Amino acid sequence: MRLEATAKQDEYKVWMTDAELEELRRAAMNHRDDLIIQLGGYVGLRAFEIPQIRPEHVKRTPDGDHYRLRVPEGKDTTGNGGKPRDAYLPADVEGDVHRYQTAEDIAPHDLLIDLTERGIRDVVKRTAERAAAETGDDDYQYVSSHDLRRRFAQRLLVDRQMNPRVVMAVGGWESFQAIEPYLNAPTADVVNAAFEEAGLA
Repeated sequence: MRLEATAKQDEYKVWMTDAELEELRRAAMNHRDDLIIQLGGYVGLRAFEIPQIRPEHVKRTPDGDHYRLRVPEGKDTTGNGGKPRDAYLPADVEGDVHRYQTAEDIAPHDLLIDLTERGIRDVVKRTAERAAAETGDDDYQYVSSHDLRRRFAQRLLVDRQMNPRVVMAVGGWESFQAIEPYLNAPTADVVNAAFEEAGLA
């Protein structure tokens, strides 16, 4: 886990690995809290987008092999009002959404997670504090809901070298400039691989 200082004291941008994200999931108190972590870290939803989601927003693609999650109102980055987008929903996260909906008896048109944006942020903060206590890694205490989205972007752009236009479409970024910070932050594995390829390992 790498911490990057911000303008605010005791506030950092946290760059996690997938292993650290999974450690965070293990610290979740219940199925709902784990699902919040997954929606941020594996689907790339913002804290204010998670409370918009209803089970009916999950759609199977025409080929039957993939899922999309309709986000009714994304962030307004252009001054034209927030607009809907179809986020890519990994099959294992879709399975967890379905299991949670069934277990909690949530109707298709009801809210999947009945919390405010502040409630989502609080869940992530509490889970991060639990992860810090359980792992002994104090860096977890700085993890915020936006750091989950940061992991999502870095996984796709840096770890998997996905086409930035695809990442922009599924993540709701309107400009290349908005995702550029994620491209400029290689993970430890990417650094190691670059040195190995250069014969400098």
